[in-house]
Amino acid sequence: MPFSRIPERPVTLPYPSTGVSRQAPHALWRGIRQTLKQDSMGGLLLLCATLAALVLANSPAAPWYEGLRDFRFGPESLHLNLSVGAWAADGLLAIFFFVVGLELKEEFVVGKLRNPRTAIVPVAAAVGGVALPALFYVLVISASGSSAINGWAIPAATDIAFAIAVIAVVGKFLPPALRTFLLTLAVVDDLLAISIIAIFYTDDLAWLPLLLALLPLAAFALAVQRGVRAWWVLIPLGATVWALVHASGIHATVAGVLLGFMVPVIATQRAHVRTGSTEQGEAIHEGLAAHFADRWSIPSSIIAIPVFAFFAAGVPVGGLSGLGEALASPVALGIIAGLVLGKSMGITAATFLVTRLPGIKLDGSIKWPDVLGLSFVAGIGFTVSLLVGELAFGQGGEEAQYVKVGVLCGSLLAAVIGAALLGSRNRAYRAAAKTAA
Repeated sequence: MPFSRIPERPVTLPYPSTGVSRQAPHALWRGIRQTLKQDSMGGLLLLCATLAALVLANSPAAPWYEGLRDFRFGPESLHLNLSVGAWAADGLLAIFFFVVGLELKEEFVVGKLRNPRTAIVPVAAAVGGVALPALFYVLVISASGSSAINGWAIPAATDIAFAIAVIAVVGKFLPPALRTFLLTLAVVDDLLAISIIAIFYTDDLAWLPLLLALLPLAAFALAVQRGVRAWWVLIPLGATVWALVHASGIHATVAGVLLGFMVPVIATQRAHVRTGSTEQGEAIHEGLAAHFADRWSIPSSIIAIPVFAFFAAGVPVGGLSGLGEALASPVALGIIAGLVLGKSMGITAATFLVTRLPGIKLDGSIKWPDVLGLSFVAGIGFTVSLLVGELAFGQGGEEAQYVKVGVLCGSLLAAVIGAALLGSRNRAYRAAAKTAA
C-alpha cells in the first residue's frame, strides 16, 4: 500500500490534446474509489489480514491454513511451480513494488528527492538500518556461544508493506516528507537485503535469466517512453521480466521496482495522459507514472498487500510453552535485539551523522522525534527476514522455529513502539494544524 502520491504536476503542452475526455464516473463509484485509495483503508485491510493469519496458524484450523498456503501450482519448466504463499510473496508483492517504483521515481524527478543532498539522507539511514541490526545479532550469538551465526542478516531487512501500513494508520497528520523518507529508506533497505541474499545466501545464482530479463525490460521502457498504455503489450512484457528475474534466483519483487523506474514522470508529446483543460481551453496532461500509479494503487493496496499479508504472517508459535522456549533462544533474542534496538539506533545514528556533513540536512518539516518513531517502524521485518531465516537454517528444526518467533515478536514490538511514538507526534501535528486554522 503506497503512500499518497506527491501532488500531481500536470502540464500544459503546446499541442492539441490527442486524447478523448473521459466522462466523470458516477458519484457513488467515485466515492468508493477515493475511499479505497486512502492509505488508512489499505493499512486496515493489511492489519486485519495479518491478525487473521496469526489466529488461523495457531488454532485448530492450522492444517487447513498451511495446506492452502503450501499448495503448489504453475509450470515447473519455467521454475514457476510455486506455493500459494510464494505466489503471493513474489508475484502479488511485485505489483506493490511496481507502484512503489512509480512513487519513488516521481519523488526523484519532480519531488523532494530530486536534490541529491536530500536523497542521500534516507539512503544513509537505510545503510545504518542494515548494518547495526546485523551487528546486534552477531553480538548476541557470540555472547551466548551459539553456532547460529549464519543468521546474521535476518534482522537487516525492513518489510516495506507492513511499515507503510503502520504509518498510514497512525500518521494522517505527519509531514508528507516523513512518508517519503520511510518509503525511500525501506526500498533501499530491501534492495540491500536482497543483495545480501544474492551474495551470501545464494549458491546457484543464474546469470543467463538475469541477463535475458534486460531484453523485455528494455522493450517495456521503449514502449512506455513512446506512450504505449495497452495492457496487452505492457503486462506480458512486465510478466516476462518478473519470471526471468525470479528464475535467476533473485527476489522477484526487484522486477517491480525496475519496471516502475522505466515509466516517464513528465508528460511528453508521446507519453502523456490528458487530465483536463485550462480556462483557456488548452489541454492539461500528466506523465504516465502518475497515471499508472493511480490505476494500480487500488489493486495493490486492496488485493495484493492483504493477500500477501494473509499468507506471510501465519507464523505458528507453538503455544505458551513453545513461545517461552523460543524467546529464550539466542537466535530469537538476537533477531529481536536487531529489529528493535539495531534498527532504531542504526537509522537514527546514521541520519544524525550524515546530516552533520556540510550542505546535508533533514527536510525542514521533519523533527528528530519523527525520525526516532520512524526508525522503530522500520524494525518490522517479516517477509525478507523470514526468507533469510529459511536460507540460513532451512524450513525444519528448532532454529527455524526460533527464527519465526523472533521475527514475529521483534516486528510486533518494533511496530507497537513505533506506532506509539508516531501516534503521539501525529496528535501534536493535528493540534498544531487546528491552532493554525
